[in-house]
Amino acid sequence: MKIWLNGGLRDADGARVSVFDHGLTVGDGVFETLKADHGRAFALTRHLERLTASARGLGLPDPDLDEVRRGCAAVLDANPMALGRLRITYTGGVSPLGSDRGESGTTLVIALAETHRRPDTTAAVTVPWTRNERGALSGLKSTSYGENVVALARARELGASEALFANTVGALCEGTGSNVFVVLDGELHTPPLTSGCLAGITRALTVTWAGAKETDLPLDALERADEIFLTSTLRDVQAVTRIDRRQLADGPGPVTAEAMRIFDAHAAADFDPR
Repeated sequence: MKIWLNGGLRDADGARVSVFDHGLTVGDGVFETLKADHGRAFALTRHLERLTASARGLGLPDPDLDEVRRGCAAVLDANPMALGRLRITYTGGVSPLGSDRGESGTTLVIALAETHRRPDTTAAVTVPWTRNERGALSGLKSTSYGENVVALARARELGASEALFANTVGALCEGTGSNVFVVLDGELHTPPLTSGCLAGITRALTVTWAGAKETDLPLDALERADEIFLTSTLRDVQAVTRIDRRQLADGPGPVTAEAMRIFDAHAAADFDPR
């Protein structure tokens, strides 16, 4: 396996990042995950735009997007596979043991792992912890993922693949690694970015392609929804057939099935939608 580390391809077993890297010691970094289909990265331009936005939000220098593109291409070429998870990680680099950032420059790692197509349906649970829609990291795709690790472990314990959060005012927000859509009275809704949710690439495309409304929703909208689905880079559009103890339909409902169809058709027609 080959990865890209700070300007060149390396053998994964021999690649080294300092134990003093700020991404490791305090989570000072941002990242993107892309779907790689037979050596092509889906929506690369949008992901790189969000990588830059997240870096700016964290106060990191803008990443060199020409290098990131070269690195992605090199890693995909060196590791052929049918379906992969392409991960771009960009951190504050070697720094003091504390919150202050050092001056040695940033770290860029691009890696690829094989994955498989997700099932069309899944189960999700709500968790008692909240997203802080007013926090410094709100809306940034930061490597500070400790809250997500805890919440996803809770979901796994309960036989689900995703945990859903409310924000501090009790509004429906997002999952640990997904955005959430609900169908209410036949209309498709998703929380707005002001809820504190991540500006998901698949979310944005689904809003445009499937005509969803961005709506402030209470968390209990999940109890009333006729259909629920999740979106993310590797899920695309995935129906939720159980939320907590509430069983919905056995398969994707009609609105969800249509969103799946529309997304697949548009993605196949344009692999780098702008």
